[in-house]
Amino acid sequence: MLTGSLWMVELRVGFLLQETRFPSEVFFMRRDITADSKPVPEEQSITTTSERAEQIGIGWWAALLPLALTLFFVGLIPDVAAGQVHTLSWEWVPSLGVSFSFYIDGLALIMALLVAGIGTLIYLYAGRYLAGDEGLLPFYIWVTLFMLAMLGLVTAGNVLTLFVFWELTSISSYLLIGYKHKVEYARDAALQALLITGGGGLVLLAGLILMGGAIGSYEFADVLTSGDLLRGHPFYVPVLLLVLVGAFTKSAQVPFHFWLPGAMAAPTPVSAYLHSATMVKAGVYLLARLNPTLGGTALWTLLLLGFGGATMVVGAFLAWQQRDLKRILAYSTVSALGALIFLIGIGTQIALKAALVFLIVHSLYKGALFLVAGSVDHATGSRDVTLLGGLSRAMPWTAAAAALAALSMAGLPPFFGFVGKELIYEATLFAPSWATGLTIVAVIANVFNVVVAGLVAVRPFWGRGSTLADHAHEGGFFMILGPALLAFGGLVSGLLLTPVGAFFVGPAVSAVAGEPTPVSLYLWHGFNTMLVLSILTVALGAVIYRFRGSIGQPLANATEWIEAAPARGYKVGINGLKTGATGLTRRLQNGRLRQYVRVILMAAVLLVAGAMILGGISPQIGRLVDVRLHELAVAVIILVAASIAVRAGSRLAAVLALGVVGYGISIFFVLLGAPDLAMTLFAVETLTVLLFVLVLYRLPRFASLTSRGEQIQDGIVALIGGVLMALVVISTVDLPHPATLTTYFAQNSLTLAQGRNVVNVILVDFRSMDTLGEVVVLAVAATGVYALMKLRLVNKKIDGDTGDEEWEG
Repeated sequence: MLTGSLWMVELRVGFLLQETRFPSEVFFMRRDITADSKPVPEEQSITTTSERAEQIGIGWWAALLPLALTLFFVGLIPDVAAGQVHTLSWEWVPSLGVSFSFYIDGLALIMALLVAGIGTLIYLYAGRYLAGDEGLLPFYIWVTLFMLAMLGLVTAGNVLTLFVFWELTSISSYLLIGYKHKVEYARDAALQALLITGGGGLVLLAGLILMGGAIGSYEFADVLTSGDLLRGHPFYVPVLLLVLVGAFTKSAQVPFHFWLPGAMAAPTPVSAYLHSATMVKAGVYLLARLNPTLGGTALWTLLLLGFGGATMVVGAFLAWQQRDLKRILAYSTVSALGALIFLIGIGTQIALKAALVFLIVHSLYKGALFLVAGSVDHATGSRDVTLLGGLSRAMPWTAAAAALAALSMAGLPPFFGFVGKELIYEATLFAPSWATGLTIVAVIANVFNVVVAGLVAVRPFWGRGSTLADHAHEGGFFMILGPALLAFGGLVSGLLLTPVGAFFVGPAVSAVAGEPTPVSLYLWHGFNTMLVLSILTVALGAVIYRFRGSIGQPLANATEWIEAAPARGYKVGINGLKTGATGLTRRLQNGRLRQYVRVILMAAVLLVAGAMILGGISPQIGRLVDVRLHELAVAVIILVAASIAVRAGSRLAAVLALGVVGYGISIFFVLLGAPDLAMTLFAVETLTVLLFVLVLYRLPRFASLTSRGEQIQDGIVALIGGVLMALVVISTVDLPHPATLTTYFAQNSLTLAQGRNVVNVILVDFRSMDTLGEVVVLAVAATGVYALMKLRLVNKKIDGDTGDEEWEG
C-alpha cells in the first residue's frame, strides 16, 4: 500500500501537471546556452527595489532552519568521533516489526552536515539569485521539503524509513527541476528524472523487503551485523541486483546517467544543491551504508567496478566537450559519482578512505563551481564558455572562488582535492586485483577533470575578453558568500588534515567498513608513484586543455553518439510503454461493464489460483460431506434464486430473486451463530430490494444485450470465479485464526461504544472513518447516477443553407 501510494503520487504529479513530450534538444543533443537565451532582464522581472529587498529577506529567514540543523549536527561531532552511535525510534507498524527510527554514526553525520551546511548557503544564495521571481516562496517550500527528506534519508535507522524519504527526495526534486514549469524542456526534464529515479526506487523497495525478510529485521542496527547471514542466503543475488538498480538510477550511473545533465533545466541553486552535493549522492550513501552487509563478494566487486569505472570515464569524457557551464559540471558530476561507486567496489580500507575523502572534496568544489556558474549566468545572461572571457576584472571575488574550487578539482596541493586524488591512485595501485587497469581508468578520468577545471574557471575569467564582460557585475554579498566559503573549505581542509581525519573521515570509514578503522591523512607522502601519477594527470590535462579544439573535433561524432544513445533508448522505452498501454486500454477498456467484470474476475482467478498452487495449498474437499439437511435446503434455495436472477425476463423478477439470495445467506449466518451479522444483512437486503423497486420504472425497457455465446462465456467465468472462492474459503478453515480482534470487540462493544450489536458497533464506532469513507463514495456515485437520469441528450445540426446551429432534443 505504501509503495502504491508513493508511486501514484509521483505519477499524478508527473502526468497531471504537464504534457509528456520529448524534444530532441533536451534528450538527444547538447543544449548549449548562448547569449540569445539571455533571461528577462532583472528590471523587468520585479517591480520595485523594496520588493527585491523583501524577497532577499525571505532567504535570510529561511536559512535559519538549515543553520539550526547544521549547529545541531555539529554538536554531535565529539560523540560520533568517539565511536558513539545516536539512535531514536518510534513504533510505526508494530505488528510487522517496523519502526520509524533514526541512526546517526560517522557516515550519516558527514552526509547530514553536507546537506544542512550547504543548504544554508543555498538558501542565502537563492534569495539573491531568484530575487523578483514570483515563484520564490514555493521554491523555498520545495527546497525545504527536499532538505528534510534528504536528512531523513541519511539518518534513517530503518530500511523502510529510508525508502519513504528516498521517494520524497524524488518527488521534491521533480518540483525543483520543473521550477520553470512554463518552459517545456524544464517540464520534460523533471518528468524524466522522476520516472528514472522513481522507477529505480520501486526496484529498490523490492530489494529492501527481500533483504529484511532474509535477515529477519529492517533495522540498520541488525542489518549491518548480518552480512554473513545475507551473503549465504539464496536471496543474496536478487537483493544485490535490486538494490544496485535503485542506487544506480539515483546516482546517475551508466546507462541511467543521462537524466542528470537534463536536470540542469533547474535553477542554479537547485543544481548546486541537489545535483552536486546531496540527492545524487543518495545512491552512493546507500551502497556505502550497506557495504558491511552486501559487500565482500566477487559479484559486488565486479558490478561496482564495472558500472562505476564506465560512469567515471564516460562522464569525464563528455564533460570537457560541452559548451554550457552547467552541463560541463553535470557530466563531471556523473564522473565523480562513478568514481565513488568505483572506490566502494574496490572495498579495501584505503579505497573506502579515498571514497569518503573524495565525497567531501567533490561536494565542496562542485557546489562552489555550480554557484559560480549561476553568478556568471546572472551577470552576463550566458553560460556558453565559447562566448565568455575576461570576467575577472568585473567579478574578482567570484573569480577567486572559481580559482580555488578549480585548483581543488584539478588536485593541486595544498587543497583537499590533492589528498583525494592521491588516495584514489593509492587505492587503485594497491587493489587486490586488476590494479593496472583500475589505475588507468582513474588516470583517464582525472585527466579530463583537469580539463574541466580549466573550462569552468580559467576560460570564463581569464580567457580572451568578450563583450559580455562589459556589463558584468558581482551578484552581491550572498551570491559571493556561498561559493567563497565552499571553495575556501577545500583549502582549509587540505591544511587541517589531522582534525578532518579524526572527526569526520575516520568515523565515516569505520561505519562503511563495519569495524573500527584508524585513519591518518597526509598532504605529503614523499616522492612516490602516486605523486608521479598526479603530476602526469595535471600535465596531460593542461595539454588537452590547450589543444582541446583540435583534439575534440575528430571526436565530435563519437561524442554525439555516446551522449545521445541512452536518451534515445529512454524515448523508445517511453513511447513503447505508451503504445502498449494504448493498445491494452483499447482492448480492455471498451466501455462495457461486463468486459470489466470479466477481466477483473479472470485476473483474480489467475493470481489466487497461482498463489495456491505455488504455495502448495490443497482444500479439504471432504468437509463438504459434513452438511446437515436444513443447511442443504437453504443452499438449494440460494442456488435456485441465483439461477432465476440470471435467467429472469424482467428486472423485478431479477431483483426479487437477488433478495432471496441475500436472505438465504442471512439464514446461514443465523445457523452459524452470527445473529448480529444476520440482522445487519437482513436490513441491507431489505433496503436494497426496496431501492431497486423504486427506481425500476425510471430505467429503460428490459432487453437482452448479449448473444447466447457471450452468455455462455460469462457463465463459465462466473462459475470459475465462484468455484475458486469456495475453494479459498474451504482452505482457510484449516488455517490458524488469531482471536485477538474477536475477543477485543466482544469485550468492549458494550463498555466502550454502548452497543450490543457487535457488527453495528464495529461499523459505526471502531471503523467509523472507514464507514464514513464508504458512505461518501456511495453518495458521490448516487449523485452521478441522479445526474445521468436527469440528462437530456440533444443533437446539434448545422443548417446547410444558412450555416446556423440547430438543436433538437
